[in-house]
Amino acid sequence: MAQLAGGALGPVLAQEGTEEEPEEAPPEEQVMEGDTVETTQGNLVIRPVEHASLLLAWGGHVLYVDPVGGAELYDDLPAPTGILITHEHGDHFDLPTLEAVAGEAPLIVNEAVYNMLPEALQARATALANGESGSVSGIQVRAIPAYNTTPERQQYHPEGRDNGYILTFADKLVYVAGDTEDTEEMRALSGIEVAFIPMNLPYTMDVEQAADAVNAFQPAIVYPYHYRGSDLDAFEELVQPLTEVRRGAWYREGEG
Repeated sequence: MAQLAGGALGPVLAQEGTEEEPEEAPPEEQVMEGDTVETTQGNLVIRPVEHASLLLAWGGHVLYVDPVGGAELYDDLPAPTGILITHEHGDHFDLPTLEAVAGEAPLIVNEAVYNMLPEALQARATALANGESGSVSGIQVRAIPAYNTTPERQQYHPEGRDNGYILTFADKLVYVAGDTEDTEEMRALSGIEVAFIPMNLPYTMDVEQAADAVNAFQPAIVYPYHYRGSDLDAFEELVQPLTEVRRGAWYREGEG
């Protein structure tokens, strides 16, 4: 059962157009460099931070996803208006970093992370179970199951615990997979504009699994992330040409 701050919403569907109008853009000095995706209500800016941490900015909304790595990584970024956390592993949830960067932003998390938050953060957090919906900073969010399917990997991410998220930005859907293999739920997705897909063993999946999943649900754009040690050239060769593969700056030189 979700710990809801403001109540659950229905399914997140791009055609419903129920998300809020984007607010006035941040001050010019706060606008960060990054890839852009055009929506019917302004550009979505995508900024990799590190490994599995990223920023999504749209109008006045600035979402941090899985902020870890120390506050200094976020010094040149605008403050978040919302934060999403997929699960409790240290490369996705780090309480000192979270407390340093969160400000007064509301959070969406899974139940395990919710139970690990101090009282002040819990008070403005929403715990979503797999399949539930909510909103953060005016952006609609749906929690997608994230788990291992290979028997010897199930210890890392058991079914029912962790979240991926689908976020609605006007007419565009963005899928942040979290740590997962190519689950039935992932493969059944449709209408995804941008997908962030992990690939590293033994914790998630190999490049062949990841590419096969991408070819199944055919996002317009895919970012491999959480890929330390993986062969991105091989991944890109396996992805069908209907999907654009974008390589973000997820690692310092020599780390990827």
